[in-house]
Amino acid sequence: MVAEIKELKTDQAQITRMNTLFEAQRAAFRRQPYSSVEERREAILRLKPMLLDHQDEIIEALRQDFGNRAADETKLAELLTSVEGIKYHAKKVAKWMKPSRRSVGAPQWPGKAWVEYQPVGVVGVIVPWNYPVYLAIGPLLAALAAGNRVMIKMSESTPATGALLQRLIADTFPEDQVAVVNGEVDVAAAFSALPFDHLLFTGSTSVGRHILRAAAENLTPVTLELGGKSPCIIGEDFPMNEAVERIAFGKCLNSGQTCVAPDYILCPEQRVEEFVEQWRAQIGKLYPTMEENPDYTSIINDRQYQRLQGYLRDAEEKGARIVSINPANEDLGDSRKLPHTLVLNVTDEMKIAQDEIFGPLMLVIPYKGLDQALDYVNDRPRPLALYYFDWNSGNGQYVLRNTHAGGVCLNDTVSHVGVDDMPFGGVGPSGMGHYHGHEGFLTFSKAKGVYRKGKFNGTKHILPPYGRGMHRFIYKYLLK
Repeated sequence: MVAEIKELKTDQAQITRMNTLFEAQRAAFRRQPYSSVEERREAILRLKPMLLDHQDEIIEALRQDFGNRAADETKLAELLTSVEGIKYHAKKVAKWMKPSRRSVGAPQWPGKAWVEYQPVGVVGVIVPWNYPVYLAIGPLLAALAAGNRVMIKMSESTPATGALLQRLIADTFPEDQVAVVNGEVDVAAAFSALPFDHLLFTGSTSVGRHILRAAAENLTPVTLELGGKSPCIIGEDFPMNEAVERIAFGKCLNSGQTCVAPDYILCPEQRVEEFVEQWRAQIGKLYPTMEENPDYTSIINDRQYQRLQGYLRDAEEKGARIVSINPANEDLGDSRKLPHTLVLNVTDEMKIAQDEIFGPLMLVIPYKGLDQALDYVNDRPRPLALYYFDWNSGNGQYVLRNTHAGGVCLNDTVSHVGVDDMPFGGVGPSGMGHYHGHEGFLTFSKAKGVYRKGKFNGTKHILPPYGRGMHRFIYKYLLK
C-alpha cells in the first residue's frame, strides 16, 4: 500500500512537470516560430557528442533494463543508426527548408505561388521499450530538422535508459526546446492527452488505438508506428543457406524484439525440412551457448517472457510441432533467455498465428506456388514489413505490385529501416504516416501554400457585372 501511494505521488509529480514543460515549450515556440537553418543544424549536431561521449553508460543502462542486452546490438541498432541519422539530417535540412516553387493556372495569372514549410510547434514522441534510444532520437531528429520543440515520453519498461536519456537531454538542450518525461502508464495516458501539434507513437496496434482516441479529443495529427506479423517469403529456387543467413540477421537481432522482425516464413512445401535444418545449424553457429553468452539478449521483462511461453503452450496443445534450438542443452533458469524456436503445423486458431510475436519464435508455413503465398499474406492485416527472397527480378516486381506492406526488403531483412533517405511507416493496422528521410521533415512541418499577386490585378476583369467580353472569352477558350 505504501509503495502504491509512493508510485501515485511520483506519477502525479511527473504529470505536473510534464504540463509545465508543455506550456514552456509552447511559449518558447510562440517567441520563435521559425528557427534558421543554422539553428536547426546546430541543434541536430548537439546529439552526436551526447551519444558518442556516453556510449558505455547507454550500453549499461540497456543491459540493466533487459537483464542482458548484447553490447554490440546496442552499438549497431541504437547508436550507429542514430549517429548516421544525425549526419544525414544535418546535411539535408537546408535543402528541405527551401520554399518549393509551384505553377499558377490561367485564372491566377500573373501571380506567383510557392509552398513554405513551417514548423508545426510542439511535437510529442512516445517511445517503446525495444529500441528506446534509436526510437527516441530518430523522431527527434526529424522534428528538430523541421524546427519544432519536442517532448519525449520514455517507456516504463526501460527505467534505467529513460533516466539516463532524461539526464543527457537535459544537459544538451534547454527544457523549452527538448525534454524527456518518464513514468508509468498513467503518465503515458496524460502525455497522449496533451494538445500537441503532432504526436508520434511507436508501439503495439492495441495501444495505438488508445493513443489515436486520446489525440482525437484535441484533433492532434498522429503518426502511428505499429507492428504486426511481417512475412518472409522464400522463393522456390532461392539458395536456402543464403536465405537462412539473411533471415537470421533480422530475426536474431534483439532476440526478435523488433517491430520489423520476420514473424513467419512462407516456405516452398518441399523445402520445409531443409529450412528447419539450416535454421538449426545457423542458430547453433551464432549462439553455441546462451545462458552466459553476452551476445544473446534476454526478453525485456517477465510479462513478455510469460506471454511468449504462453504462445508455445497454446500452439503445442493445438497440435503444433515445436522445434526449440538450444545447442548446449542449457537450463536457462531465470535468465529470461528464450531459445530460438520454430513452430510448424500452424493453424489460425493458435494465438501465435494471430498476434505479433515480438520474440525469438517463428512460424513456418508451407506453400504451393507464389500466388498461394501471396494469398496467405493478403488474407491477413497489412504488415509493417515484407521480405521476399528470389534472384528473379520479375518475381520481385510481381510481389511488390500484388501485396501491401509498410516497407519491403528483397533478398534481405530489416535493413530498409536503416536507410535514412527512405520513408518508414506502416499501412492500416501496422501504422499511419511516415518519418525518416524527407518524409519525416514533411510530417513535422506544415506545408503552407502562398500565392502572391503583384501590382497588376487580373481579377478585376472578371468582377460583376457578369456577361462581359472577358467572361465570354474565358468560358469559350478555358472552360473546356
